[in-house]
Amino acid sequence: MTQTEILPPRPSIAERIGIPRPLLWGFVGLLLFMIGDGVEAGYLAPYLENHGVSARAVALLFTVYGVAVSISSWLSGPLSDLWGPKRVMWIGLGIWAVFEVLFLLLGVSTGSYPAMLVAYTVRGLGYPLFAYGFLVWIAAATPPRQLGSAAGWFWFAFSGGLPTLGSLFASVAIPVVGEVTTFWLSLGLVIAGGLVALLLTREPRGAARLAARDVSVRGIFFGSISILWREPKTFVAMIVRTIDTASEYAFLVIMPAFFTRVVGFSLPQWLQLLSIVFLSNILFNLASGMLADRLGHRTVVSIAGCLGSAISVPVFYYVPLAHHGNFLLAALAGIFYGATVAAFVPLSGLVPQICPKEKAAALSALGLGAGASTWVGPAIVTWFESWRGIEGIIWIFSGLYAFAGLLTLYLSIPTHAREHTRRARARGEDLYEGTAAFH
Repeated sequence: MTQTEILPPRPSIAERIGIPRPLLWGFVGLLLFMIGDGVEAGYLAPYLENHGVSARAVALLFTVYGVAVSISSWLSGPLSDLWGPKRVMWIGLGIWAVFEVLFLLLGVSTGSYPAMLVAYTVRGLGYPLFAYGFLVWIAAATPPRQLGSAAGWFWFAFSGGLPTLGSLFASVAIPVVGEVTTFWLSLGLVIAGGLVALLLTREPRGAARLAARDVSVRGIFFGSISILWREPKTFVAMIVRTIDTASEYAFLVIMPAFFTRVVGFSLPQWLQLLSIVFLSNILFNLASGMLADRLGHRTVVSIAGCLGSAISVPVFYYVPLAHHGNFLLAALAGIFYGATVAAFVPLSGLVPQICPKEKAAALSALGLGAGASTWVGPAIVTWFESWRGIEGIIWIFSGLYAFAGLLTLYLSIPTHAREHTRRARARGEDLYEGTAAFH
């Protein structure tokens, strides 16, 4: 045997930067899909209001849509266990495409609000099935040592598309082709991204049922809920994940008026600042995942995520308030905030290691937390803004992040989980076993 024959194969560029090579095209497709999904983020609400839909009706549309997203985020886990992530992604792509067409033809084109409400709500089931189905696929096919980096790349693609590059695409397309045609272009991007991910990614685990054959459908679905009390650490992780991005959704409600009326920024300056915050977020999504593979997932979430966000939230408020009109200082504060919120990304790599036998169910708990944050943040604004105004909201979120930091102390990997992973690796077995045999 020659020296060349015994040397291990040289890792690909994708593997060297933390992307599992068999899933490379999935990440590319996810980015394109989420760009298409994010195209409307910055202009759907004003478009509908300018075409006769009341602000209250638009708010209801988005609220019901958010509920659908929450439900679908949870369903992505058990459905992936039942049918395999790839089929779940196909279903998500199909739902998004079909109901976007119905939304545009029967709702937007005719001005029918009931048609818009139904079609847009059902369409809300689409992107979580596609995106979080792929996250389950990542957990199934990625070695534990690489999960942090892979999760970072997932969130890099996810938030890079929605809303960052999606909104940028809309800002370029609308002046050229108009608002309605831009809606249709978003459909094209979603379909293109879905086909790239699903036709070019041939990693075998994603095409197969992940749960053991002896686990019933009821066991799979009930297991994805009962895991919250059977493995209480998943419930804690869900709460931490809800706190993570709740402030983002709250800030989209309260910060535009704060920066334009109090700080003295113009609307374009506020939009530029928001873009900087999200750009920081997507870059640090990737960095925090890679850092977690070296320093430990819980360490990054606890210190950079929870403690960091408890500090960055008031900084993002008080620094611009103290320096009216200073865009540079506001941007630096926004970058700090975006980075600390991104440091929660390693949760997506930590939770599958806490529950190595039930990765899809554990990730569905995180999906439920992510979906819940879309309404928890605005709800906190609704409930508490009359108490101390924006300043009171700021300190509520700072306190919540500190509380999340205490919760992360509980998120250690159990001995039985480490032992299961060690034995499976020693036997050369697939480390993904789907939902445990829960009856």
